[in-house]
Amino acid sequence: MLMLKLIYHGHACFSLTDSIEDLLIDPFLKGNPLADVQPEEVNPTYILVTHGHDDHLGDAVEIAQRTGAVIIAPNELAHYCACQGVDVAPMHLGGAREFSFGKIKLTPAWHSSAIITAEKIIYTGAPCGFIIQMQGKTIYHAGDTGLFGDLKLIGERYQLDYALLPIGDNFVMGPEDALEAAVMLQAKVTVPMHYDTFPLIKQDPYLYVRRLQEKGLNGVVLKPGESRELLPKG
Repeated sequence: MLMLKLIYHGHACFSLTDSIEDLLIDPFLKGNPLADVQPEEVNPTYILVTHGHDDHLGDAVEIAQRTGAVIIAPNELAHYCACQGVDVAPMHLGGAREFSFGKIKLTPAWHSSAIITAEKIIYTGAPCGFIIQMQGKTIYHAGDTGLFGDLKLIGERYQLDYALLPIGDNFVMGPEDALEAAVMLQAKVTVPMHYDTFPLIKQDPYLYVRRLQEKGLNGVVLKPGESRELLPKG
């Protein structure tokens, strides 16, 4: 079994790679003051996009056009991306699908999803989170979401190795709600995301991790460019 690596790129963007397959999630890189890489420096095989807001869809289409990566996204957003000439794998909430790297399931996320320009708003369907099963590990990327009770169901149904949770407040969960979310999920490790990119979502991720520890949970702050190796079982 190959070693799986989780890499943080700032905001809500992560890579999951086992040296054969490279998944890139919510690639907001260009225009992100905290990003450790730029769009031309990444070469994913798949791009996962939780919703259409520009700080999540980001550079997905540009990267897919250059690399041939397949964009995995909720149906309406996937259709929008396909119209830009890239390969897509449309899915929807509650659906699961096997891929060459493993399995993806889409979960609800309490948020919205649209491409917003100066002239118009293009609705891109429901937002989502992703449960990713790869190399014997299970990683939950919550996307942009508020607190909701079915997080407990996700925790009960999946033995999560990592939960990636937004803590920025205002647009998503703040630290208090994200703490409750972590309690419901009971992941082996919780990683805060979606904070500090803009002044409005400034938070202290180290305080959040200390609060997790007070609840008997493991948490880790990843700085952009930092990674964690997810060791094979047994």
